[in-house]
Amino acid sequence: MKIVDIRATPVNIPFRAPYVFSYGSIASLTKTVVEVVTDQGVTGLGEVADGDRSADVLAFRDRLIGLDIRELTTAESRCVPAMRYTPWGNVIGMRRAFGGVEMALWDARGRLEGVPLFVLLGGAVRSEVGLTEYFSYRMPGPSEPGESSPSEVARYCARMIEEHDADTFEGKVGALGLDEEVRMVREIRAAIGDRRLQLDANGGWTVPTAREAMRRLDPFVIHYYEDPVETYEEMAQLRGFTRASFSTHVVDLEKAIRLRAPDTIVTNINEHGGIRRTVEFIRACERFDVGFRFHSGETSIASAAYLHVSAAMEHVREPSQTLFRWYADDVVAEGTFVPKGGLVAVPKGPGLGVTLDPKALRRCHERFLTEGVFPQGKGGRRFRDHFTRV
Repeated sequence: MKIVDIRATPVNIPFRAPYVFSYGSIASLTKTVVEVVTDQGVTGLGEVADGDRSADVLAFRDRLIGLDIRELTTAESRCVPAMRYTPWGNVIGMRRAFGGVEMALWDARGRLEGVPLFVLLGGAVRSEVGLTEYFSYRMPGPSEPGESSPSEVARYCARMIEEHDADTFEGKVGALGLDEEVRMVREIRAAIGDRRLQLDANGGWTVPTAREAMRRLDPFVIHYYEDPVETYEEMAQLRGFTRASFSTHVVDLEKAIRLRAPDTIVTNINEHGGIRRTVEFIRACERFDVGFRFHSGETSIASAAYLHVSAAMEHVREPSQTLFRWYADDVVAEGTFVPKGGLVAVPKGPGLGVTLDPKALRRCHERFLTEGVFPQGKGGRRFRDHFTRV
């Protein structure tokens, strides 16, 4: 069970229609696919979420060749500094890159032992994982017209109920004028009935704007505001202004415990340095009564990993985020996961339970070479300017 080679390939996963959020608009996401080859002919799959990390992953290669794939602690110590900061490297970047390698080590072990990842993690407490249905204003894309008005977004949500029985909706705010976003949320609520509704501002509001937004949006029964403002301290200031809970992508459990805000941390596996560290973090969240769920945006490799972890960890109780419906391509032979009734079944095959498609990998890598990292998409700036003026 020894490592004989490591490969890393940056890929771009395009959206069917570029979406708009508080940072602008985006048509594609860049990820790094990791392959760890073992001396028994099995290749484990992993993924780094934050762009092109191929050089960082390949820098680990010589440090890990010959190591047993089960020696996760040794592998981590060879790749990630023990300190939080060093002037000779980017510790956060190294931790995220190692997270993709570590994911592949788990996958390789599961394949060699013939069991799914959730078995290696102790067994499943659920066979299906809850996921949200996403919405936002979207630009016209190659295969979908997008949505550019409150009524169009509401009709899209209604269609997701009709076609896929979606039961939890989450979408972008903080990107347009508040009057327009209130109209959008009003129409969405009318379209989805009493289904759960969550709003994500990506830190786009100031505290005064967030207070006014919550005053106007709370009547539509909002379950969560995600990153309504940029900091934990600002979220704590908003506690008395809404009945909703708060969630964030910013990971600081110590501060969440001290400030009692946010209620839930929403992140991915790479942020913690791999599956083992993510499991430890979830257990710490459970101990201190802080919620945890995953965010989406990865290929079906890392998505499979978070499905397995969600299956094995009882504390991941609420629906995690997903952009699956918006993907126009993927790198696995099985294709992108398709939520039905707000659920996706956990893969049952060995390891992560997904298979790399070499042709799809080449296609997505060639797209990366053509587009570059995180392209905004043709027309994205014009679209953003238009809605800024509204």
